[in-house]
Amino acid sequence: MNFRYFKNIVPVAAILLAGGMSSCTGDLDVTPINPNLALEYDADGLFNKCYANIALQGNGGANGDCDIDGLDGGTTGFVRQMWNSNELTSDEAICSWGDNGIQQFCYNTYDASHPMLNGYYARLTTGISYCNQYLNVAGGQDAVKTAEIRFIRAFEYYLLMDAFGNIPFATELTVPARMTRKEAYDWIEKELLDLEPALSDAKAKKSTDPNYGRVDKAAAWMLLMRLYFNAEVYTGTAQWAKAAEYAKKVMDSDYRLNTQGQNGWSAYQMLFMGDNGESNAAYEAVFPILCDGLKTTSWGTSLFLIASTFDGGMHANPYDPNEAATNGTQETWGGNRARKDLVLKFFPDGNVPVETASYDLTAAAGDDRALFWGIDHTLDNVNGFAGDFSEGYGVAKFINYKSTGAVVLGSDAQFPDADFFMFRVAEAYLTYAEATARQNGGNITSEGVNALNAIRSRANASHKSNFTMDEILDEWCREFYFEGRRRVDLIRHGKYGGDVNYNWSWKGGVKNGRNFPAYRNVFAIPAAQVKGAITQNEGY
Repeated sequence: MNFRYFKNIVPVAAILLAGGMSSCTGDLDVTPINPNLALEYDADGLFNKCYANIALQGNGGANGDCDIDGLDGGTTGFVRQMWNSNELTSDEAICSWGDNGIQQFCYNTYDASHPMLNGYYARLTTGISYCNQYLNVAGGQDAVKTAEIRFIRAFEYYLLMDAFGNIPFATELTVPARMTRKEAYDWIEKELLDLEPALSDAKAKKSTDPNYGRVDKAAAWMLLMRLYFNAEVYTGTAQWAKAAEYAKKVMDSDYRLNTQGQNGWSAYQMLFMGDNGESNAAYEAVFPILCDGLKTTSWGTSLFLIASTFDGGMHANPYDPNEAATNGTQETWGGNRARKDLVLKFFPDGNVPVETASYDLTAAAGDDRALFWGIDHTLDNVNGFAGDFSEGYGVAKFINYKSTGAVVLGSDAQFPDADFFMFRVAEAYLTYAEATARQNGGNITSEGVNALNAIRSRANASHKSNFTMDEILDEWCREFYFEGRRRVDLIRHGKYGGDVNYNWSWKGGVKNGRNFPAYRNVFAIPAAQVKGAITQNEGY
């Protein structure tokens, strides 16, 4: 089954939502629907809906109904909410949009009334409800599909546990119980180990291949890898050997790094382009979230990453003579840009070129990943949240141009074809390097050096003979900036909340940065959801 277009998505009205979880009905605090109510269902539609919750805001595309009330529809997108919570709260991104608690994210002052955290919580718990519904009514029909939906549910529970610590939990259509973070960790581990054998074999795919976009064994390995990699944060007990074991399984699988550029585009840039599902870049995507400019439109997935990081003055394509074209779409929202700390990861001596286009700045950095726009932008975020888009370099990483030629755009002028790679193989290389270093007393192994140099070689960056733990963390930033994970890496390295020795511009709302309390390493559970068995996290 190739379900790029999510055909036969079941109407939301036919979904039974787990009692007490957030839904599209009324507001985010709803009365449980009778779990004994018998409704007709379409098994394929329910199956696709579980995947579609990650890619689409609702069944009607970008301008249709949304599954989550309380926020603008596009804002509730899964990727957009995951990105905001993990990037705006870190040393990578800053935004000056004045709505929905953006300032609180940028200054690390979020609390239980934060609207975006409410939306993220609702998107995750609603997605879990869809999975529970499929498993309850169709879980016995197809073993592979059942394993896939169990994986998606485990993935959503993982993100919920990572963000909120203690979480609501249900596998039936009942009012959820409360799970501690350690209990959630144990359940997710057991669930993934149990479902992995039933998934299809790990096989790299393009969009022209059957089952592109559906998870297989490699996705389970990667989620287990993430779980074990952050086990010390979640449970107090490190699991570095298990993290390295599952990272190596991905590295040795049919999936692989994209190392070949095309038509002047670098191998790294191809991972974030309008044809990344059709080019060899797709072979790096273990879990791609499918986007199509005509049939699966959304304001909250790839378009958010492309449009929010560009304004009309940026131009990411050196091969396009059309000065009006900027990112391969007609959407330029001018919101999210780089904190200076991110750019300095590529220029540690501070010698950042000024008034330089992204395609020239990569050469100055000696690293194809340094896709920053400096023309008419200042490096410093002088006024923080109150500043405008020109305060901070633009990020030209996500675009809708296609690598098949100099000036090839997507299928639609507004909505992109670029898929979002939720899991990609480079993560396994970095995990392997760090996990084996931590097993070795914080000293990187020769195998770890090779893994990191493979990543750097793909970016045409110079090889290094050694990496400290801080340098490994910097390598995570250089490879994965603006991909929705930075907060997690900072927490694992002890450089986020608490009395840490790591600040960034506007951390804690102060120009030069300041510490904020360690309890902010988890977010507040939305106030409306603190009821019954669900209790608020400490500090909020």
